[in-house]
Order: sequence, then C-alpha cells, then structure tokens
Amino acid sequence: MLTVHHLNNSRSQRVLWLLEELGVPYEIVRYQRLPDMRAPAELQAIHPLGRSPVITDTGNTIAESGAIAEYVLDAYGEGRLIPPPKTPERLRFTYWLHYAEGSAMPPLLLKLLFTLMPRRAPALLRPLVRRISGQALTALVDPQLKQHMAFWESELGKSQWFAGDEFTAADIQMSFPLEAAAARAGLDQGHPRAMAFLERIHARPAYQRALEKGGPYAVGR
Repeated sequence: MLTVHHLNNSRSQRVLWLLEELGVPYEIVRYQRLPDMRAPAELQAIHPLGRSPVITDTGNTIAESGAIAEYVLDAYGEGRLIPPPKTPERLRFTYWLHYAEGSAMPPLLLKLLFTLMPRRAPALLRPLVRRISGQALTALVDPQLKQHMAFWESELGKSQWFAGDEFTAADIQMSFPLEAAAARAGLDQGHPRAMAFLERIHARPAYQRALEKGGPYAVGR
C-alpha cells in the first residue's frame, strides 16, 4: 500500500489531499517537527535529505511535491485531475504544477525567514538584525511577492482554476503558496479572486478529510 511519510504542518498535507481526491488507499507514518521546526532525523531513513513530503509505494521512494503528484496521477489517476494531453489546459497544468515550488515558494520562504530572524536573534544583535531584515524585505522580498500575487489574481481571472475550468492537481499544488501568502504576505488585501480560490478549495470534502487525517495545519509559521 502507498505510504505517506507525513511531517506535521508541512507540504505533505497536499499529498494527503490529492490521495483523498482520487480515493486512493494509503497509510500514514507520522513525524513531528522539532522545537526549532526542523524535520526529525528519522526521516533520513526514508530519504537521504530527511525532508517531507516523501512517499513509498511498490518499492519506490518518491520525494518532491511535483514529482509525487505526477507519480500518483500516473499510477492511480486514470485520467482524473489532469487535463488531456496536447491541450492548452495540459500546458497550463504542467506550468502551475512546477511553478508552485520553483517560483512561488522561494520568496515566501524568504518572507518567513526575514520575519523570524529578528525574533530569534540575540538581544544585543536584535536591532541590527531587524534593520537588515527590514531592508531585505522592503527592497527584495515584498516587491517579488507583490508581483507574484498580482500574477495569480490575473490568471484566476481567466478561469476559476489555475489550469482551466476544471479542478486539477495543479490547484492542489498551488494551494500551499496561496495559503502561505494569505497568512504572511497580505494576499487578502486586493486579491479577491485568489481569496475566492482559497474558499473553494477549503470547501472541498477531500480537503477537509485530508486536514482531519493530517492534523493541525498552519502555513503562516
């Protein structure tokens, strides 16, 4: 049986959601983050990088969200949650499936990093770290995030889902960047289509089932 090595409060939540949408049987092996939010060393026994998400299935070990989504769709999807080949929707699907981690998440991670750095710096260094972090956010990170969020808003004006008029696994993949942006980058300010997208995915029964099985989920930390 397919096994999801699930780190709490992580991207592996999307894997649970994808499997719930497809109705694929799976089991969960749970891992808890350390107090500093790092993954526990036990995950290294599954994959050398010791990170999540990662799945094991029929002797295969697959890591990386996009690769996992492609594997699951190919092995179990039976044509569901993916547009037909050689269509404009399929091209959009492929783009968004990989854009989510390749382009959208890096500035969101920088936003989190530079926001947390002053809080975790030694007291004597905190004013300096706060000033440097603030400059990095103002000059580099926030302008990038503004550009990305405007892009999402524009694209969701073409269709209610990222790859077209039908919900696909690309929307599952894009959920994490949009949820992170809503939590820490001001997506709720001036991006009504993106916020409506989040409302639609949160209302999906499979999303709710995955949340029940995966545990508390807060991308804004």
